[in-house]
Amino acid sequence: MKVRPIYPYKRLSRPITLRVTSASLNLSDGTRDPLDTSAYSTQDQVVALGVAGHADWVSATIGLSATLPPGSDASDAAWSELCVLAVLTDGETNVRTSTTLTRDTEDGHDWSGTLTVLRDDHLGRAALAAYAVGTVDGVRGRSIAETDRSWVIDTVSAEPVRGLRLDVRKASFSKSSREWLRAYADAPWLVDTTARVPTVYVNTDIDGIVGLLDSNGSAVESKVRDVLVAQMATDVWTAVFHGAIGDLEVEPGGGPVFPTDWQGEVLREMLPDVVPGVHVEEALRQVHRRRTGESGWGELQTRIHYAAVRRAEAAKAVGYVIRSLERSNRESAS
Repeated sequence: MKVRPIYPYKRLSRPITLRVTSASLNLSDGTRDPLDTSAYSTQDQVVALGVAGHADWVSATIGLSATLPPGSDASDAAWSELCVLAVLTDGETNVRTSTTLTRDTEDGHDWSGTLTVLRDDHLGRAALAAYAVGTVDGVRGRSIAETDRSWVIDTVSAEPVRGLRLDVRKASFSKSSREWLRAYADAPWLVDTTARVPTVYVNTDIDGIVGLLDSNGSAVESKVRDVLVAQMATDVWTAVFHGAIGDLEVEPGGGPVFPTDWQGEVLREMLPDVVPGVHVEEALRQVHRRRTGESGWGELQTRIHYAAVRRAEAAKAVGYVIRSLERSNRESAS
């Protein structure tokens, strides 16, 4: 069951549907490059502004269409002066950009417009949502409805996918210019969740690890590599979850706020397995209470590890290795 905020006035009970209808880049030489539909995914609700490979774009123009739920223009509605806003929020740079959409027809539920994304305002991903606001009981700017899932505007990626983006780097931990890595010289890899994009450092001091990860050798070697990658992925998912849950903003009333960057994507991906059976917003509240409370956090670690194992598809990798070894043993015995 989704737990919603309580408002002291009437609102629409259903969310706004927001669609991206076009995207284009404004380049530094004054020209404009319209992007084709491969730049955005309606299913994943992601726009990838790096799809065209331009290094010199200055801003992007995103075409938008929003559909309000039934009842927004009811004669007995509790609001007046209805308008629809598209709002782009970047939690990393603390920039918020909004634009007012225009109603397509006088009595229709569809609104459309464009949003300008300034490249210098963003380092990676920002969240795009739509809000219907109006005047209620003489108070202007009351929220009547909003989208229940934000679009992601990715100013870097060339592919419109929501999945967790990682930066993988190879380094000699014992000789690294990053002094903090030297303390972990015997670790095969480490995950840094403090970076703008979570970064996995692979320790080249461990004999054979780079060759195994990059290998296209025998069937058995490839399966061992898959298990190694699955273990690494499990560690990554566990680390980024703890990094996200440990860096939450909190509302004045003490409730946690969903992040809008990669941390929010990680939480929305993993929380259904960490606290199953409830909406992700309620799951976040439960996890936050356990982490900051006096009990329950330790018991939750098993669920967190399970969620990480599922994302890493570790069971599949282990199964492949077991079957390959069994097949190899049978062939050796025959």
